[in-house]
Amino acid sequence: MNDPRTAQQATLAAARPADLRTRVRAFEAELIAFRRDLHRHPELGRQEFRTTGLLRDRLVAAGLEPRVLPGGTGMTVDIVPPGTPAGMPFLAFRADIDALPIDDAKTDVTYRSTVPGRAHACGHDVHTSIVLGTALVLAAAARNGELRRPVRLFFQPAEEMMPGGALDVIKAGGMDNVGRIFAVHCDPKVTVGRIGLKVGAITSACDRLVLHLDGPGGHTARPHLTTDLVTAIARMAADLPGVFARRMDPRWGVSLVWGRIASGSAANVIPQHAELEGTVRCLELPGWREAPDLLHELIAKMAETHRAKWTLDYHRGVPPVVNEAVSIAQLEAAMTARFGAAGQVVVEETEQSLGGEDFSWYLEQAPGALARLGVRAPGDSSVRDLHQGRFDVDERAIGIGVELFAALALEHSEV
Repeated sequence: MNDPRTAQQATLAAARPADLRTRVRAFEAELIAFRRDLHRHPELGRQEFRTTGLLRDRLVAAGLEPRVLPGGTGMTVDIVPPGTPAGMPFLAFRADIDALPIDDAKTDVTYRSTVPGRAHACGHDVHTSIVLGTALVLAAAARNGELRRPVRLFFQPAEEMMPGGALDVIKAGGMDNVGRIFAVHCDPKVTVGRIGLKVGAITSACDRLVLHLDGPGGHTARPHLTTDLVTAIARMAADLPGVFARRMDPRWGVSLVWGRIASGSAANVIPQHAELEGTVRCLELPGWREAPDLLHELIAKMAETHRAKWTLDYHRGVPPVVNEAVSIAQLEAAMTARFGAAGQVVVEETEQSLGGEDFSWYLEQAPGALARLGVRAPGDSSVRDLHQGRFDVDERAIGIGVELFAALALEHSEV
């Protein structure tokens, strides 16, 4: 990364509690066991009742008072040191707790999912364990008089469900008086012990749409007397992405990709209904804001050419995650100060992905940043991408994530 802020790193190194790493390591075995338990018992979005119960019980045992969200899954918890000035903004950390509806394809681990068709194949179990560990470390620091700022922790449901459980947290008041917010996301391309950072957009906007075409149908011997929906839906599937892209600023990186097409049931029958389903992804906010109106306009013109009636179900997903520069500088400084001994490179630049991430909703409310957390074991050449059944992590990443977050809370005076 550019501008490593060496002076700030020196300040951090001088100010850190000398035994922070020791404190983190005291919880590490428990947190790894907690992660493995979640991995064996994955729960989908807004069904995370067991996960929520385990988190609540552990936080209460640590002397904290978690607040379960109104939907019954997910929670927030505050750590407010005695004597905190009224109105002092919170530093927030977010974890997502839901799993994916896919099979766990790992056969060589004891913590393989026990639920068919459910797996923590995106690392949310790791994120959850990191924020839980952060809560445990900071709760002890607050009791010892070492925490000098209020901290709020989110255990958020339904990240995988558009438009995302982040909106549940925000609606429940989670972002009230939050001055800055951080999160990490597992990255199997980054080696454990490193994080990937990027100022600006690090993910993309992602929306889902379903296009419905209707017409009278009829016999394939007389297409001129019908609305030929098979031809209409095929032309739209082929032509709409290109026309759509040409009407958008190419710097916005707009991508319309179809995932499903359906129409007809017999060779000699022109059907009365056809459907297209896909996603719109955008690298920049202006493209995301313009996409729905432009698609309605283009579809109307194409449907008129084919004499088809149409409706478009356009489901807003999430805007891009846009990392704020000051927050990235804080992450870089804290990571380098804690783990960059002897000039070891622990921070690397990362690319913007076309994936969607509902952490973006929090950044509409307050500045912050999402970092990519290295989870690939050194020397591991296997490909274990996100949302694959064989996804797994080097569990040393959990302690690294906890130490990074705890350092941000304990070693920075500014929110």
